[in-house]
Amino acid sequence: MADIDEHLIRQIVREVLAQTQVDHPIDFQKDATQGQSTTAVSESASANGAAVPENQLDWFQPVGPAQAGYSRDEIVIAVAPAYATVLTKTESSVTHQEALRQMIAGIEEEGLKARVIKVYDTSDVSFMAVEADHLSGSGISIGIQSKGTVIIHQKDQEALNNLELFPEAPVIDGAMFRRIGKNAARYAKGDSPEPVSQPNDQMARPNFQAISAILHIRETHQVVTGKPAEEIKVTF
Repeated sequence: MADIDEHLIRQIVREVLAQTQVDHPIDFQKDATQGQSTTAVSESASANGAAVPENQLDWFQPVGPAQAGYSRDEIVIAVAPAYATVLTKTESSVTHQEALRQMIAGIEEEGLKARVIKVYDTSDVSFMAVEADHLSGSGISIGIQSKGTVIIHQKDQEALNNLELFPEAPVIDGAMFRRIGKNAARYAKGDSPEPVSQPNDQMARPNFQAISAILHIRETHQVVTGKPAEEIKVTF
């Protein structure tokens, strides 16, 4: 894959914003010189009505507002606002359906069960997981962004104080999603599992940073401030 420079990233992001009809200017020079994050830019965009209609899927059905669970053998998986219904694959080309299927299978292999919720009021994976662990009977949750970044979190911990974080979405394949599910279940059972090993691909970040920026912007366009999470029925 060819190297992707900062100029190309900016060009691609401008094109994406144009396609999603964002009608306010973004000062990319300010972004580069003053350290304004892509997250801040895209969150500003979402406040200007850039969300697109969600697709209706047979396998991914909202069934009402997410409720707190009380079963100590459950893990709540929180998916991001664009997950499945707007975007469909992670950066590693794993479909969102397959990623969920693998994580749920990993949880079930440990004798626990999974619930899936869709979070709308943030695109930050840490805060998604915090919202989920407050609804999880075990207090353990998994958060996953559409691009494939994943976190395992425990209730009553600060948002950035996670059990395991998987920031390099381009290297997370189906087998790794399954191991993430298994580890989340082991934490819920009170075990102290070895962290899931993460491949070390030094080229993943430079090669995928433009794609990652685009996916995060599109994700954050779907954020609806104050909208409660929805319970999702998944069928494989």
